[in-house]
Amino acid sequence: MKLKVAVQMDPIARINIRGDSTFALLLEAQRRGHEVSYYTPDKLSLRGRDVVAPVQPLTVRDHQGDHFTLGDATRACLESFDVVLLRQDPPFDLAYITTTHLLERIHPKTLVVNNPASVRNAPEKLFVMDFPDLMPSTLISRDLDEINSFRAEHGAVVMKPLHGHGGAAVFRVMPQDMNFGSLFDMFSVTFREPWVIQRFLPEVSQGDKRIILVDGEFAGAVNRVPAADDLRSNMVRGGAARATDLTPRESEICKRIGPALRERGLLFVGIDVIDGLLTEINVTSPTGIRAIAGFGGPDVAAIVWDRIETKRSQASG
Repeated sequence: MKLKVAVQMDPIARINIRGDSTFALLLEAQRRGHEVSYYTPDKLSLRGRDVVAPVQPLTVRDHQGDHFTLGDATRACLESFDVVLLRQDPPFDLAYITTTHLLERIHPKTLVVNNPASVRNAPEKLFVMDFPDLMPSTLISRDLDEINSFRAEHGAVVMKPLHGHGGAAVFRVMPQDMNFGSLFDMFSVTFREPWVIQRFLPEVSQGDKRIILVDGEFAGAVNRVPAADDLRSNMVRGGAARATDLTPRESEICKRIGPALRERGLLFVGIDVIDGLLTEINVTSPTGIRAIAGFGGPDVAAIVWDRIETKRSQASG
């Protein structure tokens, strides 16, 4: 089955192909003979009922620094595509949210991966709160009294922005921490929305596991171990990837959340688990599939395309 595919992503010249999941998906699409076109989110437009963008034919190759070729741009209605990959990175801001409103107009006639309405309604640090029994104790708030009450109960906590990404602005706050007042003030003037305050898990030093689910089913995992002098395990912040297997607890987490992902059309999802506790559900642009393949694990990109092709076949049949 040859599909006509458009990818909405950040500028392809800037990506690090060694760890970029979107690039892995593009390589696999090309290997299967799908026709791939590219555009950036700022080029998306709504004209009347038509969602349009200037798309460019895209060829990719696994060579850092020489990893793509783009053809000439042609204005196209996105309803003419079989699949649109919604793959730009956060920040999850109003610009991002607006693209989901536009793409929602063509889905599911054109299969948008992931479902844009569900992407909009499932911010990674809020959607996870649907499963509080799987999580460490967590507070979403910017109220000083509520935060102090939470700190008094749990001692050391982590504070991070609700819509942050890539480990940016993540702080450990200790009991009686003299920096807390200044940190509270800084968050207050920087972020209008509430923040995440979460019980600190010292086991993060052993790794923060990224687990990939495809259409609600486990597809692969990689452990991310923070540097000795850092709290954050994100690979863009210096975390080291390690091969891993699922524990029984992690398998149970996948089974619990899988049906909710399928119901929402969230086909490609990454969850974060520390010491058997679920901390985030990433539905925007989860990373990790190249590291999983590099350790001899499953070819998650192939699993994703198998599922996309099945869905398109069912829709056309």
